[in-house]
Amino acid sequence: MATHTPYTIERDDLNPEILTINMGPSHPATHGVLRLILRLDGERVVSCTPDLGYLHRGMEKIAENKTYHQFIPYTDRLDYLSPLSNNVGYVLAVEKLMGLEIPPRGQFIRVICCEIARISSHLVYLGTHALDLGAATVFFHTFREREVLYTIIEELTGTRLTTSYTRVGGLAADLPEGWTDHLRAFVDRFPREVDEFERLLTRNRIWLGRTQDIGVITKEDAIAYGVTGPALRASGVEFDLRKAFPYTGYDQFDFEIPVGTVGDIYDRYLVRIEEMRQSTRILDQALKRLPGGPFNNESHKVLLPDKKRVLTAMEELIHQFMLVTESLAPPPGEVYQAIEAPKGELGFYIVSTGGKSPYRMRIRSPSFCNLQVLSKIVVGGMVADVVATLASMDPVLGEVDR
Repeated sequence: MATHTPYTIERDDLNPEILTINMGPSHPATHGVLRLILRLDGERVVSCTPDLGYLHRGMEKIAENKTYHQFIPYTDRLDYLSPLSNNVGYVLAVEKLMGLEIPPRGQFIRVICCEIARISSHLVYLGTHALDLGAATVFFHTFREREVLYTIIEELTGTRLTTSYTRVGGLAADLPEGWTDHLRAFVDRFPREVDEFERLLTRNRIWLGRTQDIGVITKEDAIAYGVTGPALRASGVEFDLRKAFPYTGYDQFDFEIPVGTVGDIYDRYLVRIEEMRQSTRILDQALKRLPGGPFNNESHKVLLPDKKRVLTAMEELIHQFMLVTESLAPPPGEVYQAIEAPKGELGFYIVSTGGKSPYRMRIRSPSFCNLQVLSKIVVGGMVADVVATLASMDPVLGEVDR
């Protein structure tokens, strides 16, 4: 049976002391099918060139050949660790194009979905990052909590991973009976689990040695390279789209934006730890103040009518037939809508000519933009630091390649 090593080595003809190593694309520490071309002087990194495209699926071109509703499941496959927030980001762009307003209950449920996605994504980051550096115990703690969240997500959407829960104009369904009790139990218990994560890592001498003053992103570099999300805030830039440009009712919630001072791997860890606490705080407020009433826009031109009415009223049957066969037809125009996804600014740019499909669709994915700075911050460090630094950027190749 043929075997494949994650490293291939070539010697530089001009300087025999320089070795070129291909780290990936099949390598557990690249967090996906990412190839890093490393040039090394002994253990020191001389240069790093990310080679992308191994997971390219043509998402944006697919969007231009699907109806607006048909593209929702594809957003699950971008950052597949936070499909709930991806759904929200996309439908907000379409609703902005159509001038649609969502009732308060629908907005609150969307906020709940986004913050569940943030915690779930950060748990994967923390567990896999710690595992990359040899702290296997943390991995079991974080993935236990992630399983609890996935059970909650499955109760809400019917599936664990590719949720497709949000709809243009609202949501696929209201909250199931008793679901808020399950989420409340998690919200009440989770802060103690975050404390346990910190007891295992925050003052751990080995963790400090592998993360402090390594992979530093200065404030100037973070802005110049278009870094967003926790990596940007860890560099000392207090920018969060939920505060700067509030959407789906975030201006009604009280929460803090954690900011770092050094911009190293350790700061990126601390920022994400605090973000999990703040997300829990937002979920607590949402559960306490969850409005009643409708959760969807009542326009039948946007959402499928209730099934009972379809079976008893001709008008409802016609509306369903038109939506299924012709789909939505937003007016001509162009919009850009971004949300604060777990990894940073996730934006959708849509150009409409009035048809049932976007004329043009472009996706601004945070993992792709954040990955650009990697080639600068690992130079001069050790090979082992490349693994730690890449993990601290928390990329998902599904949204890098698209």
